[in-house]
Amino acid sequence: MEKDLDYYTEKISPKKGRDNAPKGKSAPEVPEKTALPEKAASDSGGMTEIIGVRFKDVGKVYYFSPCGILFKHNDKVIVETARGVECGDIVLPNRKISEKSLVSPLKKVLRKADENDILQAQKNREKEKEIMKTFSEKIRRHNLDMKPIDVDYTFDGTKILFYFTSEGRVDFRDLVKDLASIYRTRIELRQIGVRDEAKMLGGLGICGRPFCCSSFLGEFQPVSIKMAKEQSLSLNPTKISGTCGRLMCCLKYEQNCYEDFLKTTPKIGAFVDTAEGRGVVQDANLLTGMLTIKLDKKPDVPFIVNKEEVKVIKDAQIKLNRDEIKALKNLEDK
Repeated sequence: MEKDLDYYTEKISPKKGRDNAPKGKSAPEVPEKTALPEKAASDSGGMTEIIGVRFKDVGKVYYFSPCGILFKHNDKVIVETARGVECGDIVLPNRKISEKSLVSPLKKVLRKADENDILQAQKNREKEKEIMKTFSEKIRRHNLDMKPIDVDYTFDGTKILFYFTSEGRVDFRDLVKDLASIYRTRIELRQIGVRDEAKMLGGLGICGRPFCCSSFLGEFQPVSIKMAKEQSLSLNPTKISGTCGRLMCCLKYEQNCYEDFLKTTPKIGAFVDTAEGRGVVQDANLLTGMLTIKLDKKPDVPFIVNKEEVKVIKDAQIKLNRDEIKALKNLEDK
C-alpha cells in the first residue's frame, strides 16, 4: 500500500501549464483543490494530514483535509468544491506531509459518504444519461454546429455542466436558456479540445489497447514534434498521432531515456574520427549505439561502427526544418 501512496503523490500531482482546450476556449472546470508538488514531504516545519480524492474514473487527484476522519482506499467522501458539493473516491488515504509542500489552504471534507449518499450519486449518474439525450436533442433543434460529449450533474444538483466540441465559436445563449428552463438549476456549457474528448469518450489506440488518457493518465503531459524526431520516428502524421489527431501521449514515456542516449551518441551529420579515417554520421541507432558513417576516403561504402569506437570532432544538432514544422504544426495544437 505504501508503494501506491508514493505513486499517487509523486506521479499524479497536478501541474501547471498544459490546457487542453482550443485557444480562446474554456477548458473543463475542475474542483477547487490543493496541489502537491512532485517532491513532497521532506521539508522541515509543521506537518498536516491530507487525503487524495478523485471525481472521475481517470481524473486528477485533489487534496483535502480529512478533519480527523480515517479513510481507506476506495472509500467515498462528500466534499465541497468550486463547482458545488461532490462525491468522490479516496485514492490516497490519510497521510501527513509538510505544510510547506501545500500550494494553497486545504478544504475540509464534509463527511464520509453513507448509503444514502452513494445511492444519490448513482441516481445522478443515471440522470446524466437522460440529460445527455436532451442536450443532443436541443442542439439539433437549435441547429448548432457543436458535438455533445459529456454531462456532469453535481451531487447536490446545484449545477449541470455540459461539455461539447466545435470547429469554431458557438453562440449557445438560446440553448442555455432552453436547458435552464427545463432543469431549473445553474447551467454551464464548456467547449473542450479533441484530447479531452478522447479522454471522456475512450476507445482503442493504434496499439490495440484502451487510450492511455482514459485508462490511467490523470492529466495530459506535454508532447512535441521534437520528441518524435529525437526518437528517430517517422514524421508521417499517421504514424505519430493518436485517434484524437494529436501527437500520441506515449511519445513522452521513453523521452528521458532517449535524451540520455543523445548525450553520448553522435547525431546524424556529426563529424567523427574512426579507425578507418574521418567521416560523417549518416544514421545512428540510439538503442544499440551503432553508427553508419560515410567515410571521406570511401564515400560509396557505408562504414558501420559502435559509438564507443569513434571520436567526435564536431557534433550536430537535431532540428526541425520549416517544411516539417508547417506540415506537423496541427499535431501539437491542443
